[in-house]
Amino acid sequence: MATKFKKQPGMVGQIVFKTYSIIAFTVILFFITLQSFSQGDVKTGYAPVNGLKMYYEIHGTGQPLVLIHGGFGSTDMFGPNMAALAKGHQVIAVDLQGHGRTADIDRPLSFELMADDIAELLKYLKISKADIVGYSVGGAVGIQTVLRHPDVVRKLVIVSAAFKRSGFYPGIIAQQDQMGPGAAEALKPTPIYQSYAKIAPKPENWVLLVTKISKLIQKDYDWSDQIKTIKVPTMLVFGDADLISPTHAVEFFNLLGGGLHDGGWDGAGISNARLAILPGVTHYNIFMNPALAATIIPYLDQPVVEKK
Repeated sequence: MATKFKKQPGMVGQIVFKTYSIIAFTVILFFITLQSFSQGDVKTGYAPVNGLKMYYEIHGTGQPLVLIHGGFGSTDMFGPNMAALAKGHQVIAVDLQGHGRTADIDRPLSFELMADDIAELLKYLKISKADIVGYSVGGAVGIQTVLRHPDVVRKLVIVSAAFKRSGFYPGIIAQQDQMGPGAAEALKPTPIYQSYAKIAPKPENWVLLVTKISKLIQKDYDWSDQIKTIKVPTMLVFGDADLISPTHAVEFFNLLGGGLHDGGWDGAGISNARLAILPGVTHYNIFMNPALAATIIPYLDQPVVEKK
């Protein structure tokens, strides 16, 4: 993969900046508005989790909610949504392996291993059950958390994440396949790298992080059969201009038991799955859009209904 980038240096810049230019813009907006959305006292710490020293922050009080960022992100990326969620919940925001303030260790990045980290963190914090809200890579981690550790999840919210790789548009998969170590240098002028370098325990691991994420997103997967087994109430949230097709979102919803028949005049036929498509929203700004919190908070605050 590195050789391919070396032979085609122009392709690196085109792919990287096409994919991440909007992310860079929203990250800038986030740091500009960060102080405005600060949510009172914040408890921070590092948990010994599966060989990691996993960084976490606790905002607010109430029903525990684990908030999981996307690839190249950190606890800082949710902007006003963090504050909105913390008004009525105990938000536990985490930095995944190699991200933010959590140093990397000698193991690959995998959705399964990072899901195990989330379960171990809850055990460390003595929290028996929590809501899980995950975006993008964090959404895939959330899926694996409920599949591997269903007893620790009360409700699940998946934001802009696919249950199989083919759920991404073909053009996005092509971009992912071109990612590799060579992209690390191209990303250095962006706020993505600058925010990483500012808080990472070892900023020199940037190339390693890009390499590991590249391998993670290039791996084929299809969790269709496992999704059908999920009994935890689950909400799916996508943008109508997402990098995942609306067709995939509906297929995901169907696998969870949603959208298969009429809900009935009294709502008795409604499943415990929910699907929200936010208008005029992309993968690159959904995590910052106030509509995200406004959509998921009422769902999280509803009583849990067991799946029939």
